Amino acid sequence: MAAAVDDLSSGRLKLGLGAGWQEREHLNYGFDLLSFKERFLRFEEGVSIISQLLRSNDPITQNGKYFQLKDAILLPRPNRRDGPEILIGGNGEKYTFPLVVKFAKEWNAIFLTPEKFKEKTALLDELLISNGKKPGEVRRSLMTNLTYGQNQEQLQKKLYGRDPKEMTQRGIIVGTSEQVKERLYEYQQTGLDEIMLQWIDLEDMDNLIHFSANVLPKFHLV
Repeated sequence: MAAAVDDLSSGRLKLGLGAGWQEREHLNYGFDLLSFKERFLRFEEGVSIISQLLRSNDPITQNGKYFQLKDAILLPRPNRRDGPEILIGGNGEKYTFPLVVKFAKEWNAIFLTPEKFKEKTALLDELLISNGKKPGEVRRSLMTNLTYGQNQEQLQKKLYGRDPKEMTQRGIIVGTSEQVKERLYEYQQTGLDEIMLQWIDLEDMDNLIHFSANVLPKFHLV
């Protein structure tokens, strides 16, 4: 399906993959979440198969612990060489980063402050270099939550009593237009290529339009 969507969109799909984390989603659909270590072993096996199916013109056979394939091939072949680019999300240096280096064209961090993102991306650079790759071979993106108000009064209503300083320390972006622009500028200085901002209050279209008009035009990474 990913290869088909990539073809239909003229090569614009990013195939985001992760080991999974939410127990409810797994229970609802009949999947075992597994222990943390086993989860990543299953993920490595799965992403390896996905990568091979996208890249190989020949059938593949694999008798793994979690997945078994015999003479499997992806047809029709993807229009884009190697198919859609794989994005791997997560902050883990022990399990996630090696898989990013091995399989991904993009690393997507989650809820990191600019300072912490800078530390993590430097570690990823070192790992890429030690594996004979260039840091520029893997794009860097970040997903976090945005709590935004056109003014302080509106912002206070959207906070529902939460402490903005504590939220900021957890990597959440909070503020009015000037405050958010200042924070995005800090992220921009870390070498971040793209930031994904979760807009949880889907009914608050006025502030979303205001944010789009007053903040987004100032940044190329958003």
